[in-house]
Amino acid sequence: MVTIETILGHTGEHLVLLLTTLFVSIAISLPLAFASLYSKRIGYVIMKFANLAQAVPSFAVVAIVVPLIGIGFYPALIAILLRALLPIIKNTYIGLSTVDPAMLDYADGIGLNQWQILRYVRLPNAYPAIFAGIKFASILINSIAILTAYIGSGGLGELIFEGLVGFNNEKILAGAIPAILIAMTLDVIFTAMEKRLVPDYRK
Repeated sequence: MVTIETILGHTGEHLVLLLTTLFVSIAISLPLAFASLYSKRIGYVIMKFANLAQAVPSFAVVAIVVPLIGIGFYPALIAILLRALLPIIKNTYIGLSTVDPAMLDYADGIGLNQWQILRYVRLPNAYPAIFAGIKFASILINSIAILTAYIGSGGLGELIFEGLVGFNNEKILAGAIPAILIAMTLDVIFTAMEKRLVPDYRK
């Protein structure tokens, strides 16, 4: 029998890995998207690398990390990070680069510098795309964090793998149901945040 304490412990490990990876992904992706906006050469390199990392199957990424940096929490974080960067980078770049040219011309005409245009014009119009990228990345991280239990990251994936190996449906469900609930909760949270923040910035 799987106890509540066991489920809560694995859920806590899962959430720590998920949230840490999500924050690191955002911290890396947003500056890279900004750099891509102002340098085509940098943008080309970043997009090629992000697309390449995204094209590799998730389990293959997890497997490749092991001989390079070992097993445990940080190798798992890096493996997930490689998959989570593209949605945030791509959506942020698209949101920033598809602003109405007339708005940019107007902002330039009233004397705003590039930083002010980015802050007051590009970013407010890019928020829906940015939120969409972060929401997708968070759900992706949640699912890949299950796989990384195979390389010692712990969390809900550990329960699921133990259940699969021992043909124990109770353990499988004890890991799968919280993971599904976390994915649904992330979707609700980011949708609510988008609805709350985007209209305020567009006033």
